[in-house]
Amino acid sequence: MEILGIIGAMAVEVEALKNKMKGLTVSEYAGMTFYEGNLSGQQAVVVECGIGKVNSALCVQVLCDRFGVKGIVNTGIAGSLCNDLDIGDLVISTDAMYHDFTCQDLHPDYAVGQIPGFPVLSFPADEGLQRLACQAARTVQEGAVQQGRIASGDQFVGDRVRKEKIVADTGALCTEMEGAAIAHAAWRNQVPFVIIRAISDKADNSAEMDYPSFEALAAARCAAVTEKLAQILAGA
Repeated sequence: MEILGIIGAMAVEVEALKNKMKGLTVSEYAGMTFYEGNLSGQQAVVVECGIGKVNSALCVQVLCDRFGVKGIVNTGIAGSLCNDLDIGDLVISTDAMYHDFTCQDLHPDYAVGQIPGFPVLSFPADEGLQRLACQAARTVQEGAVQQGRIASGDQFVGDRVRKEKIVADTGALCTEMEGAAIAHAAWRNQVPFVIIRAISDKADNSAEMDYPSFEALAAARCAAVTEKLAQILAGA
């Protein structure tokens, strides 16, 4: 792959990747700092986009317009929506959708997450990147690795009632605050993407206790998989 864009929302999600890059060039656009260089043999641009859907979508557009990336990886942490996913386990996206977007008061037949005028309810990840991300994950990951839908919204999910509604509305394996917007922007730009998320909490009433304890562990595991994916892409 010519240039790979790697996006994390927070410093903890991208710091390890930045530190392993060689031949760094640093630039700033739209209030974000972009680190361009070589990561495990793959030319890449690593960026901390900031939390939330607007920040992440804006970041994708900069990566496309300014750097001409040919693929995008979103790396980071997420809350589990699945009983089979524990702290530190990994989810590789098959697709991503919004759990906090609804037009049902105006259009009762519209599903949660459905954007009027769009031909898709969820944004499909690139099959090739999915396959290679799973290969990378199973090489470096000690825990479970699952493929499935990721649900995003501008809210930290920390209670069981909200968690159960998101599961009912989306059928997603995990929830976070950026992936669907990254997928949306990549889809609009016709750039392949995949989301790699490590579970940091159970997205329920235990989240307040789990999150501070396991954030760094989950982020480190996800970064290790992303680095391995870059290495695989470099040799492809």
